[in-house]
Amino acid sequence: MRIVELIIDEDAELYGIDAISLVDRPAIELDFIALKEQRLEFAEADKEKRILIGPALVPDKPIYRKNGEEEFYVYFSKGTVRKASELYLKHGNQAKHTLEHEHTIHGLTVVESWIVENKEQDKSALYDLDVPVGTWMVAVKVDNEAIWSEWVKEGKVKGFSIEGYFVDKMKKNTEDEMLAELAKAIVKADKRTKTGTRVVMESYDDYPDAVKNNAKRGIELNEKNGNKCATQTGKVRAQQLANGEPLSLETVKRMASYLQRAEEYYDEGDMTSCGTISYLLWGGKAGLRWAAAKLSQELMKELKKEFSTKPEN
Repeated sequence: MRIVELIIDEDAELYGIDAISLVDRPAIELDFIALKEQRLEFAEADKEKRILIGPALVPDKPIYRKNGEEEFYVYFSKGTVRKASELYLKHGNQAKHTLEHEHTIHGLTVVESWIVENKEQDKSALYDLDVPVGTWMVAVKVDNEAIWSEWVKEGKVKGFSIEGYFVDKMKKNTEDEMLAELAKAIVKADKRTKTGTRVVMESYDDYPDAVKNNAKRGIELNEKNGNKCATQTGKVRAQQLANGEPLSLETVKRMASYLQRAEEYYDEGDMTSCGTISYLLWGGKAGLRWAAAKLSQELMKELKKEFSTKPEN
C-alpha cells in the first residue's frame, strides 16, 4: 500500500486549514481532507471556562485513506504541520468551526495555538495528552451553549479534526518538472508564419492572485533585505505583477524563461536568500505555471492557424 506525503501548496487557489471540526467518528469529505483518523481525545481544560484542549494535527503518523478501490496512507511532516498552524492563524480562521464536518457552528474560538517542542515540559502533559514533538495543539473556547451541553458534556464529540486543502508532494513535484520543461520548450519554439515573423500585440492580465501575492511577498522581503536582490528588470516586473498590470506576450516568454532557469536557486526554507526573493519577484512557481499555460495556449493557436492555411495535397 502506497504512502503519500501531503504538503501545502501556497501557489494553489485554495490551501491550508479552513476550519477545525468537533468529531466523534472518522469520515472524509469530498473537497477537503478531514483527518478524523488522526483524532486524539481532547481534555476539558476548565469546565467553568469551557475550554477544550487537544491536538489538531499530528506529524509523521500514517493515516489510512480510501479513494474508490484504491487504499493508501497519507502523512504530514513536522514542517507541514507547523506551516498549517501558522496559516490557520494568519488567515484569521480561529472562529471557523464545524460539527462532524457537516454543520457550521458558531460561538467557538481558538484561544491558544502552539507546537509541542518538548513532551515532558509541554502544557499538553498537564492533561495527560501523550502527543509527539511537532504536534499542533489548540485550545478552543466554547461559548455555544447547545454545543457544550448537548455534544461536549454528553460525550458525543471527543476530539478535533482539521478541514483543509493539501496536495500530493510527489505528484506536485512531477507536475512542476513537466511545466518547467514545457516552458523551456515553448520559449525556444520558433513562431513563424508563412509570410515571416509574427508580430504579437496581445497583452494578458489574467494571472491568478497567487502570482500577485508572490510578487508582493518578494517586494516585502527585498525591502527587508535593503533592496539588494534582483536586477532593475526584476523589480519592475514585480511591481507590474503586484499591481495586476497587463503583460505582453514577449514579457510572458521572458517570465517563463527566467522562472524555469532560476527555480534551482529558490529555497522555500530561506526567505533571506536573493535567489528565493528574485524568484518570488517574478511570480514564483505560480508564475511559471501561468506563463507556461499561457504560452502553450498561444502556441496551439499559432499551430492551428498555420495548419489551416496550408494547401491540401
